Amino acid sequence: MSGQLQLVGGDSDPPCGLCGAVAVGPCAHCRTLVCGDCCVLTEGSVRTWAICLRCDKKKGRNLLGGWGLVLLWVGAPILALVLFGLLLGMCRA
Repeated sequence: MSGQLQLVGGDSDPPCGLCGAVAVGPCAHCRTLVCGDCCVLTEGSVRTWAICLRCDKKKGRNLLGGWGLVLLWVGAPILALVLFGLLLGMCRA
């Protein structure tokens, strides 16, 4: 049997974090493994993501909060550089 994969004890499919069934993937918010019965699909996104029922109750199905954080990380340094450039230009004049 050389060259073939062998199963070792404990190589089963991971369980769902909510009900214990076989998990199909992680939640887009909290990364908990969930099954198809314990998740809902996102709304208003280009790509479809699974969200666990706990996160759906707390945060809803929308992922816009995450995109706002990305825009803040990109936009804040750019805005700081623009303001610094304006301030430097006003000091030189």
